Amino acid sequence: MNRKKISDQLAKPFKGRFSTLFSILSLYLLLSFLIRIILLFWTIKNVDSNLLYLIRAFFTGFIFDLTIGSMFVLLYAVYLLLLPKRWIGSLFDKIFTYFYLTLILIIIYFSLLAEIPFWDEFGVRFNFIAVDYLIYTYEVVENINQSYPLPVVAFVLVGLIVGTIFILKKCNVFKNTFSDKSSISIRFKYLIPFVMISVVLGLVMKNKQADFSNNLVINELGKNGAFSFVSAFRSNELDYETFYPKLSDRKAYKILKTNLIQNNQSYMSLRSDDISRVTKGGQEKDPNIILIAIESFSADFLSTFGNKDNLTPNYEKLAKESVFFTDLYATGTRTVRGMEALTLSVPPTPGNSIVRRPNNDGLFSISTIVGAKNYKPYFIYGGDGYFDNMNNFFGGQGFDIVDRDRGNPLSDNIKTQRFKIEDKEVSFENAWGICDEDLYRQSIKYADKSTAEHKPFFQFVMTTSNHKPYTFPAGKIDLPQGERNSAVKYTDYALGKFINDAKSKPWFKNTVFVIVADHCASSAGKWEINIAKHHIPAIIYNLDHPAQKIERLTSQIDIMPTLFGYLGWNYNTSLYGKDINQTKIGDERAFIGNYRTLGMLKGNVFTQIDDRKRIKQFAVSGSDKSLSEVRSKNNEQVSETISYYQTASERFKNGTMKIK
Repeated sequence: MNRKKISDQLAKPFKGRFSTLFSILSLYLLLSFLIRIILLFWTIKNVDSNLLYLIRAFFTGFIFDLTIGSMFVLLYAVYLLLLPKRWIGSLFDKIFTYFYLTLILIIIYFSLLAEIPFWDEFGVRFNFIAVDYLIYTYEVVENINQSYPLPVVAFVLVGLIVGTIFILKKCNVFKNTFSDKSSISIRFKYLIPFVMISVVLGLVMKNKQADFSNNLVINELGKNGAFSFVSAFRSNELDYETFYPKLSDRKAYKILKTNLIQNNQSYMSLRSDDISRVTKGGQEKDPNIILIAIESFSADFLSTFGNKDNLTPNYEKLAKESVFFTDLYATGTRTVRGMEALTLSVPPTPGNSIVRRPNNDGLFSISTIVGAKNYKPYFIYGGDGYFDNMNNFFGGQGFDIVDRDRGNPLSDNIKTQRFKIEDKEVSFENAWGICDEDLYRQSIKYADKSTAEHKPFFQFVMTTSNHKPYTFPAGKIDLPQGERNSAVKYTDYALGKFINDAKSKPWFKNTVFVIVADHCASSAGKWEINIAKHHIPAIIYNLDHPAQKIERLTSQIDIMPTLFGYLGWNYNTSLYGKDINQTKIGDERAFIGNYRTLGMLKGNVFTQIDDRKRIKQFAVSGSDKSLSEVRSKNNEQVSETISYYQTASERFKNGTMKIK
């Protein structure tokens, strides 16, 4: 066969009945390649200079692109294969083709364009976060509309689709599709291999095949956004026993109990798997407690940690009068992880946060401890707490709920009260909820209510203003709307105003404020887990204790047990968190996870485990907490890391995390 005949044979699918199918597939492969190039140059500073790894990532990425692209057109391929010859070019054929083409182009263009802001925020392809957002259409659609106006998004999508169809028409793609009345035997010749290859790729390809290096950007470049989305949708829950490295249960609990116990504690049972402990305090104090979780409040927003923009003068002023944690690390990258850490005081178990899981009511939590002290707990949130299952989680731990209540009811088994934030109480609201000033007014309102009822109160207040689209009431600060730094400065302004307003209240002198971030503003970076991107501030303000800096390594799960220590409380606990002041020098550790990958930082060693049963250890160095993998592992720290995550996962799964 001469060169011309070979060329004609290869070009035939693009000149006949299958021209639309293969044109769309080729377009998708080209656009996916261009997106990969864009993402590469966007984060080039975090890419390892290993050309072979980069080539492998692009090759792997092409296979993923081919896999998901084939899935996009697979139904159309079956249609082309089975449609009777006499119907080719009919009105039905044209309607079906144009309808299917338009639908696929909407999916293709929207998914590719959406990857850019998602990568900008998270530094990865679509993952379980994107899957979760499908459930909460109100918040997500409003956020898109306020960040990127929907009419503009729709106009761009329509323009791209119309432009694509116009070009395909100009190239006679549709003419070829509707005029070539190939026999079914010819169609079988071309399409059966295509269908078989598509099905095999769909069955064989797994997202984890792209995770071949220690460099997060290289691994993510080797993936495909749409494929990653489907993969996350299919594996939104991860069973620890199935996917992660394990110890025997007896060994895991022996190591755990050795590491959990403090000098002022004793175990309540001789059972090997019972972690219940009695904590002996001192002279007890019983102030009201307001725990404020600030949205996306990275440590590097503070001048204390080198920021030059003077974004947080109020927080800095409070920190000088407080117990200030300067080496504190969030357990995760999402609000629900921060909530989990602060309320359950537990390492970040794999998969979804416990806040979002079913059967998460009645767990041993800080509510259990403050409830035993006769405190009235409130969860105060400026949006609809239906989002991320927050209301059911907090309600299931005995908190009364204060939120916007857009008609999403609590589960039938939740017996606590729910109070709606009325429209007349709101001066400003965006996609995620009311502004921080309005939210803090709710905190004061319910503090007044509890005081009038002569009940000590505990409030968990969750802010939202420091979140995209970064909008807030006008005229409050000297920075423009819509920017991250502006939202940070407004968040700080609202906090300062809240403290000043609270000072006028009779309950202020007997109220302690714990002010901590839920997580950092960004987790993107070079490594699978970027430790510096989990560094958050926390203060305990208005405590009857001299101001001090806690410069020891501290985990987010340790904040509340440390507060209880300052208050001199005697209490029983099944929490994993420890009072940092009762922790021996050298025993400090911080837990950090990102859904699939889990880690423990201890000293200058970071131990990392993942859902492929891999165990890695890294030496940690520099202010940026850079990682370099070590060959000779510290097996003691490996076992300690596994013991924490294994037991926490199993305790939730088998129900022993619940109150007895």
